[in-house]
Amino acid sequence: MRPVLFALLVLLIAKPAIALQSDCLAIAGRTPELMPASYSENDLTGEQVRITFVGHATFIIESPEGTRIVTDYAGQSGGILPDAVTMNQAHSTHYTDTPDPAIKHVLRGWNPEGGAAAHDVEIGDIRVRNVTTDLRAGLDGRIKDGNSIFIFETAGLCIGHLGHLHHLLGDEDLGLIGRLDIVMVPVDGGYTLGQEAMLEVLQTIKPRVVIPMHFFGPSTLNRFISTVRQDFELETLTATTTVFSAASLPDTPKLIVFPGR
Repeated sequence: MRPVLFALLVLLIAKPAIALQSDCLAIAGRTPELMPASYSENDLTGEQVRITFVGHATFIIESPEGTRIVTDYAGQSGGILPDAVTMNQAHSTHYTDTPDPAIKHVLRGWNPEGGAAAHDVEIGDIRVRNVTTDLRAGLDGRIKDGNSIFIFETAGLCIGHLGHLHHLLGDEDLGLIGRLDIVMVPVDGGYTLGQEAMLEVLQTIKPRVVIPMHFFGPSTLNRFISTVRQDFELETLTATTTVFSAASLPDTPKLIVFPGR
């Protein structure tokens, strides 16, 4: 077998397979193209996505067609019934064993039966896929594939939620992730990756917008802002919700801080 073909097969086996039609993978590194407007019963246009910060690591992602997905769902969804939820297992604040049975899609970032979780699904007009990472497990051990970076593709945007990231990302991880325009990043600096190392992750991913989460209080958040301030322009919001579009992404990378913790 030729070496190049063998290397490709190893890459596909090592991580969950990602379909090639992903815009975020197919055009990684390029400026996203605008999507044509389409009618929607909500107040978003065909080019807009609403992100609402519920708290800790939980966000509501709402698409132009009104599809709503809640991240790191631990039973709280901001008072809505989402179409889907994602979860991670590091702590009970990131998952629940008893999700609302009315939720149609429950996507766990780990595989309870062992091995790597593998998700690549179309939910309304949002495509959801994951790339697994490892968790620390004491005494320098690791839980392989214990965490997932979830990626949401809709309206020409590639949105990533890093979950409970515990280590730097390698070339294989980055290849599977592809382009990320907006990233939710844990910034506590202790339970997850240290703040300097998290900045290194962001410098590698090169998102246009970074949204800090998992910061517990203002002192930790302010330390992270100081750590990344030279790389990202700061915008502090007064509301817990805002709207993004591919056309409105900033030319200069921006750190957008929601109220809450």
